[in-house]
Amino acid sequence: MTNVTIYDVARAAGVSIATVSRVLNSPQRVNERTRQAVLVAIEQLNFVPRADAMARARRRHQRVGVLAPFFTAPAFVQRLRGVAAAIANSTYELVVYSVETAAQCRGYLESLPVARRLDGLVVMSLCVDDRVAERLQALPTVLIETAHPAFPGVRIDNEAGGRMAARYLLDQGHTRLAFVGGDSEIPGYTLHTSELRLAGYRRTLHEAGIALPEANVRITPNTLEAARQQAHVLFGLPAPPTAVFAASDLLAMGVLKAARERGLRTPGDVAVLGFDDLDIADFIGLTTISQSLDETGRIAVELLVARMVDATRPIQHVNLQLHVVRRESA
Repeated sequence: MTNVTIYDVARAAGVSIATVSRVLNSPQRVNERTRQAVLVAIEQLNFVPRADAMARARRRHQRVGVLAPFFTAPAFVQRLRGVAAAIANSTYELVVYSVETAAQCRGYLESLPVARRLDGLVVMSLCVDDRVAERLQALPTVLIETAHPAFPGVRIDNEAGGRMAARYLLDQGHTRLAFVGGDSEIPGYTLHTSELRLAGYRRTLHEAGIALPEANVRITPNTLEAARQQAHVLFGLPAPPTAVFAASDLLAMGVLKAARERGLRTPGDVAVLGFDDLDIADFIGLTTISQSLDETGRIAVELLVARMVDATRPIQHVNLQLHVVRRESA
């Protein structure tokens, strides 16, 4: 079908043109059933925005989008800073789409490639299945932390980070260890980084013959206060841990606060190890595992720009190495 218009899409989907426009521009404002009807109509009719309007829009607004869950979380902010710094001197405008629910995530992944208002997209820590990947083929896309063979990306081995944490604490002579992890993931869409880090941590301890009792594994909302409360539970055990690995620096700070409230010395009475290497980690002396957050964002933009310039460029996956940054807490 040629010369398909927004009116044709609206007629096929049984909705108004205003609803079609909302699906293209603000998908989170459209309920799931209606959005799917519009997207099906768009695919069946092979509808795309008018080419001449697209060209004019792109000359006025060269845009790179970033799709991120909970982008106000410290680790995402720091990673986003790397993205922003990489495009600061370019002609591109940065557009951030924050995802906090499964419906939002699904809406953006389905509509952003169709709306064609971006030149490229960076997807942070969101899982991309084959169905979503097929839709995203219409838009140059780079993934951070998660991976799909259809797209270039920057990979982080979270299990390896957990193994690294265990080895570091074992090398310090600790045998009573604990873990504090977060559970802020969006089911079905975000990578369960805390679970992956715990898996690597647990496996390495097991291989070393060191037990990690279930009472020493505390899963909590990803907030300072929740981590502080769970740390108090750990420190109140009959045989409290002498070392705690927290799945993020934010959680580690909650553990440090609880230790201070109990008069525990770090690392004399309890060692605390974080994950991320946020800027603040250096100021508070937090030993942590660095995943080079700013560098991750910068490399992702480099991969994306290369893809926008040459869509036939081979798919490239960059594996960033994790490393322990030793400070005063462990």
